Amino acid sequence: MKKNSSFFYFPPRDSTETHRGATPLELMFDLAAVIAIAAAAHGLAHAIEAAHAAQGIISFVCSFFMIGLAWMNYTWFASAYDDDSATFRILTMVIMFGALMLAAGIGAVFEHQRIWLALFGFIIMRLGMAAFWLGAARADPKHRKTALRYASGIAAMQLYWIGIVVLVAPTSAAYLPLFLIGAAGELAVPAIAERQRTTTWHRHHMIERYGLLNIIVLGETFIAITAMIQLEDEAALPNLEYLWLASLSAIIAFSLWGVYFTADGHLRSDALRHALLWAYGHFALFAAGAATGAGMLVMLNTLGQSAQIDTQVGILAIAVPIAIYLAALWLIRDRVHPNGTGRWLLLFVAGLVLLLGLAAPMALELIALLLVATVLVHRKLSCA
Repeated sequence: MKKNSSFFYFPPRDSTETHRGATPLELMFDLAAVIAIAAAAHGLAHAIEAAHAAQGIISFVCSFFMIGLAWMNYTWFASAYDDDSATFRILTMVIMFGALMLAAGIGAVFEHQRIWLALFGFIIMRLGMAAFWLGAARADPKHRKTALRYASGIAAMQLYWIGIVVLVAPTSAAYLPLFLIGAAGELAVPAIAERQRTTTWHRHHMIERYGLLNIIVLGETFIAITAMIQLEDEAALPNLEYLWLASLSAIIAFSLWGVYFTADGHLRSDALRHALLWAYGHFALFAAGAATGAGMLVMLNTLGQSAQIDTQVGILAIAVPIAIYLAALWLIRDRVHPNGTGRWLLLFVAGLVLLLGLAAPMALELIALLLVATVLVHRKLSCA
């Protein structure tokens, strides 16, 4: 790829380029995003442990949406316009700094305070994206209207978010409905911008980028597992109850990885409608992966009696996000599976995980076994 020396000038890349992979800069961007995701996941865990699950879930979903939105905006742009120029790298780093500021401000979301710090971080990220699209408009006459619609849509929605934070108290009954309206507006921007001509994003590059972030998000479960097997004061060996929970959690984490990375193809079509559903469906999948790690921490603290909830809530804190993860994966991939049996497997297992979490004795053991069986069956069906 030939670098250009023009300032704020991002020509399109070839969507059929061979051997297109994630760059070190993109991986560093993922790290900045995951720091914010970790802050949201830990906020969720603390809220559930304090018996404020409903409020914690709402705060987590809102936080995760803003983080995921900024990550997806950047990732799709980079797939189409990353020219590895100094301008591109500097703008990317500016957006990374905004992501770190957003992460630092996540705590205010769970404390129902005005999210000034998170807002400033989000403004930095969004201004960077608007600048990117203006640079693409300069360099890509074929997609100039698309790029300008992106830039204007991002700017308009950012003004909307500023208005909400400044004018509406977080405790107001109107806050959540206004947030949902804003979320719908954000999701509409790509659909409107690309309705006449789609940008030159690279299919295999996008599949790799989303897969890599999924791996990093599932790292939240590793944080919980590590906490479970840490030695207590002056202990020579880990607590056996915690070690058993760590083993089950590891099986669950590895199974969630295994069921995502199979021979089944992601993003089977580059049609706009299918691409948007695949991209937006990952919001739920990524959030569920992070929430599974949070649920594991909740279960650990429930066993340690430092949480204000009973064991059943701890089990559901793991089971519910697992079910959402599987259902989201069905929506974005297996729903269009050519194999009739394989098409419905994950949806069936998602429902079964919920039932086990609600009523079954030894629920986590059964869920772990079910997930292992699901991975094995799914892989067999994929190779059929």
